[in-house]
Amino acid sequence: MSSNFHSDGTLFIISGPSGAGKTTLINHVRSQLEPIGIHLYFSVSHTTRAPRAGESEGKSYYFVAPDAFEVMINAGEFIEWAFVHEQRYGTSKKEVLARLGRGEDVILDIDYQGARQISEDPELKERSLNVFIFPPSLDVLEKRLRDRGLNSDAEIDTRLRKAIDEIDAGKEFYNYVIINDDLEVATECLKAAIIAKKLQTKTALDAIDKMAERFKEEQRNGRTARGRG
Repeated sequence: MSSNFHSDGTLFIISGPSGAGKTTLINHVRSQLEPIGIHLYFSVSHTTRAPRAGESEGKSYYFVAPDAFEVMINAGEFIEWAFVHEQRYGTSKKEVLARLGRGEDVILDIDYQGARQISEDPELKERSLNVFIFPPSLDVLEKRLRDRGLNSDAEIDTRLRKAIDEIDAGKEFYNYVIINDDLEVATECLKAAIIAKKLQTKTALDAIDKMAERFKEEQRNGRTARGRG
C-alpha cells in the first residue's frame, strides 16, 4: 500500500446519462484503487422507483414510497436530490457527511442536477471532484439502452433527449469529462482524475510539509553523527 494516499474525507461525484456505463466504470475504479490505498465508500441513493430484476435493498438503492421521500426532503435529509425520468433520487446527508467527517472518501453516482447542487455548496465544493461520463455517441447510447431491455421506445427517446441536456448543463461545473468509448481507457482516465485530486488535498499538502521537515531533521542528525566520527 502506498504512503502517498490518506483517507481524508474527499467526495467524488460521478455523473452522466443513463447508459453511459457509470456503474461498471465506478466498480472497476474502486477495485483497482483499493490496492494502492485509496478506499472509496459508495453511497447508496434513495429512490421512489420500483426495484428492477437483480436489484436489492440497501445495495442497489434504498427504495422508498413517494410520500416517504417527500417527508425526507422536507426534513432536510438529502445532501442532494433530483427528479429523474419521472422518479425521485436522493443522497443521504447523514451518511455522506458522517463519512466525510470521519475522514472517509466517498464516491457518488448521481444525476447532473444533484452534482450541480453539491457544486453550489461552498463547504462541499472545496473537498469535491466532479466527473462527467460521456457515451461516445448518441447512437452508441441508444444501442446500450436498447440492449439493457429495461425501457420502452418512448422512454429511450426521453433519455436520449435528456442526455443532450445533461451534456450542455454539466460542462459548466465538471472538473473532468471522460468519454467511455473503451472501458479500460475510461477506467484509467477516472483513476487518474481521482489520484490527481488525492494528491492535491490539504492532507496531502500537509504530508509534504511534514516530510520536508523530517528530511531536514534527518540531514541535521546525519551531519552531527558524521562530525562526531
